[in-house]
Amino acid sequence: MSIPCWVSSSICCPICYSIIKAHIFEEDDKIYIEKECKTHGYFKDIYWSDAQLFKQQFKYAVEGDPIENPNTKSSKDCPRDCGLCEEHKTHTMLANIDLTNRCNQNCPICFANAAAAGYVYEPTLEQVREMLAMLRNQKPNPVWVVQFSGGEPTVHPKILEIISMAKELGFRYTILATNGVKIAEDPNFPIQLKKAGLNIAYLQFDGVTSEPYIQARGYNALPVKIRAVENLVKADLPTVLVPTVVKGVNDDQLGAIIDYGFKNLGTVKTVNFQPVSFTGRIDKEELEKKRITVPDVMKLVEEQTDGRILKDDWMPISAFTPLEMIMEKISKSRRSKAATHIHCGVGLYIFEKSGGYIPLNRFVDLDLAREIIMDELGTERRIMGDLRMKSSLVYKLSKTIDKKKTPEYFDYNELLKAALLNQLYEIPMTLQKKGMFIGCMHFMDPYNFDLDRVERCCIHYATPDNRIIPFCAYNIFHRSSVEEKFSMKNV
Repeated sequence: MSIPCWVSSSICCPICYSIIKAHIFEEDDKIYIEKECKTHGYFKDIYWSDAQLFKQQFKYAVEGDPIENPNTKSSKDCPRDCGLCEEHKTHTMLANIDLTNRCNQNCPICFANAAAAGYVYEPTLEQVREMLAMLRNQKPNPVWVVQFSGGEPTVHPKILEIISMAKELGFRYTILATNGVKIAEDPNFPIQLKKAGLNIAYLQFDGVTSEPYIQARGYNALPVKIRAVENLVKADLPTVLVPTVVKGVNDDQLGAIIDYGFKNLGTVKTVNFQPVSFTGRIDKEELEKKRITVPDVMKLVEEQTDGRILKDDWMPISAFTPLEMIMEKISKSRRSKAATHIHCGVGLYIFEKSGGYIPLNRFVDLDLAREIIMDELGTERRIMGDLRMKSSLVYKLSKTIDKKKTPEYFDYNELLKAALLNQLYEIPMTLQKKGMFIGCMHFMDPYNFDLDRVERCCIHYATPDNRIIPFCAYNIFHRSSVEEKFSMKNV
């Protein structure tokens, strides 16, 4: 093929999962990934549907921040020897612990293949404690955020005790990834979750009409989702709405989901879109028909919000790393940094204004702010902790705001001081009450798997055999073997 090659990478055959060489390249203003397995032939899939956006992300690339105490030794068989090993380039920013593979739904779309394995995987309390302790012992900085997932973690009989255990061990944020069924059924349950120490409910939420749920979940789950949100509002439990985006199923509802979240701004703090991942054999036509990528989501949001959010308003998650780096340098203490791969995900903040919302970068020059911070990081100041220096940095950054476009309540200096002086350990009221984050994270499947992304992953699973495994590698290569090894009984 006479096409320019951007990247040579290692990838897996989507049928036998053998690790083979792949090329990521540009063709017809899109970015594709291609590979060929000696046994199963040639495969080609869309990687990013917008080549220009793909290239723009490179300016936000950052160096990784690996851990100092790897759990395993690399045998040069990545990702099969995951652990984390010394080859991994990024520490754990968000840890997942699957509490069970049981579920109170039977969704046609489920990357965890919940309730379909033929056995029950449910770590004991002692195993959960050991996994939590392993994460807290990660060096040089302990893991601060843990998400309990599954299956459906709310069906675990000790879920409240487990959340309390995580807080006792020092986790700053605990998250529960849930379909919301139990929360909808029992208004007291989210109150109990919050009392136990839960900080965030991560709620599966695929649309604002019944059709997406019938196709993706097998029944009309919309009333369940609405009751769940209502009960979370009553419990004052911060919530993330998590739509699995499938082309032809709910890709026409992205703007409506954002609007629904913003109407519940007091409780809904984030909408996190997740383009669907494909597992198992799928023919070429079906793959092309159903595949949706990060740029697709960005463009659909622009169309469906009538330009209130533009595709240029989004930034890769790694763009926020310099702010975390300057916090670290000022405080002289390590902190978690989103030093992930530039093509893993994107995000933006929107803020309330004139009865609607406005993206943060419409009134703050985020690229200029990033340049100012990067310049400061490049200096060898020995007085980094000096209050005058901090004040000087706050002053420089305050010049990046356009006061004419800024919402009246927005106090940029307050936000900067909260970041630079107290490390955002106390979230400013402007963010708590008036802002909502919108993210899009495309987890990989065997067709678009890219080893470079895996090596820079900062979202990991902890397992009962004291390993820490990158998210996509776990779901493609390791989930079934880990669950079967530690299963309790056949069902």
